[in-house]
Amino acid sequence: MNSPNPSPRSGPPIGCLWTVAGLLAVGLLVLALARRFPEALDSRGAQVNLVYMLALLAFVGGSVALGWRRSRPGLGRAVRYGAIWLAIAGLVALAYLLRHEGGRLWSELSPASGLVEGQSIRFPLNAEGHFIVEARVNGIPLRFMVDTGASDVVLSPADARRLGFTSDKLVFNRRYGTANGVVMGAPVRLRQVAIGPIVLENVRASVNAAPMGRSLLGMSFLGRLSGYEVARDHLTLRR
Repeated sequence: MNSPNPSPRSGPPIGCLWTVAGLLAVGLLVLALARRFPEALDSRGAQVNLVYMLALLAFVGGSVALGWRRSRPGLGRAVRYGAIWLAIAGLVALAYLLRHEGGRLWSELSPASGLVEGQSIRFPLNAEGHFIVEARVNGIPLRFMVDTGASDVVLSPADARRLGFTSDKLVFNRRYGTANGVVMGAPVRLRQVAIGPIVLENVRASVNAAPMGRSLLGMSFLGRLSGYEVARDHLTLRR
């Protein structure tokens, strides 16, 4: 007696489902990293490289799914194929990140974090022609645009709230002349501002009355350093 033919499976192959889930996870990871390190995708070249890497990951995922489908129930073979392709992708990514002299892995991923060199720290110019610096203010990470024309460190209202400076505690009685006219600020003191090896206490600052896209790192911080300089599209701060 002939055994009944097994009914065909319905729905997409499980390998394809895993591929879709993996690509979604990669997409969420890219979004999270883009929010955490926005300067990493400032340039056109960085955006193109990201597209290349995502395409490579899609190819890897497709290879895993195809290997799964061809080798069922040989799961081990599909996993091995996937591991080989992931290793290749990892080597390509590592070669890109370490392409500069000496390997600048962290500075490539997060330019605002800077590259520490002894008692100094160096930052690259971003695509908009500004130096963006990540600092820890009273232990809280904030990002600043370096502005030697600003007499004080200037906090945006959003960053001020993160530091606990609420509007009911601020008095906007200081006038500042800017390229956009006169603005009002509320004077405050920052207990500590740390940028890499540089740590300053009791830094004079003000909270801007109007919304700002980015807080400013002005001369109340820069003027207390032993020195700073701009050379070859890099800003160096010295302790």
